[in-house]
Amino acid sequence: MFPSSPRIGIISQARMTSTRLPGKVLMPVANRPLLHYHVARLRQSELPLYLAITGNAADDPLAAYAAAAGLPCTRGDEHDVLARYHQCAAEHALDIIVRVTSDCPLLDGSLIAEGVREYLRQADPRLYLSNVLERTFPRGFDFEVFSRELLDEAFTHATLPGDREHVTPYIHQNRSGHVRFQHITRSEDRSQYRLTVDTADDFALIRTLIQDFGATELSADELITLLDAHPELVALNAHVEQKKT
Repeated sequence: MFPSSPRIGIISQARMTSTRLPGKVLMPVANRPLLHYHVARLRQSELPLYLAITGNAADDPLAAYAAAAGLPCTRGDEHDVLARYHQCAAEHALDIIVRVTSDCPLLDGSLIAEGVREYLRQADPRLYLSNVLERTFPRGFDFEVFSRELLDEAFTHATLPGDREHVTPYIHQNRSGHVRFQHITRSEDRSQYRLTVDTADDFALIRTLIQDFGATELSADELITLLDAHPELVALNAHVEQKKT
């Protein structure tokens, strides 16, 4: 069981050496880096937020950004992102972890807060709750909620390179055989939309949404409604294929 007042934190992973669009999280939109919007949107959840970056010199600008933004920052292994999450959770004594990635500048903090409230209602440290396994939200709203118990277990037992790089496969593939699942879904499937940034075309869409449509003030549902009404925006990155994990 969890303590009576469990420590909950969002951990966002980031690096400057993205293979398809290096430096993307600090690329400017309306005179601010993409990471600014990511952080601001997540802070709307009113949950503590932590950044997990690599120890490479290439990520020094991310560490500098975190320091200026008052954002606690953990530096760790570039390829063993699972170890980075484990290190960050241990440093801040977290009981419950929300995993997000920094290439999603329009994540909805209210949606995440709702997911965490549901997770707490379940009061089950063997629960994995997410909106990614049964995908109905656009890419770019992804979040996963799991316990320190499950994270410790994955850190100890996961051995495959993909497990270490992608953090949660050991958990969501239920390798232990003792994980319970809950899926956050919406009634209308819009999983075909992309609001994540992995390519120049993804960036072009996000830049247009922020500069021309006030996207930073819109909820997930409002952003989906906007895309429904503007197929020309959807077309900007509809051809982009998600990298395989």
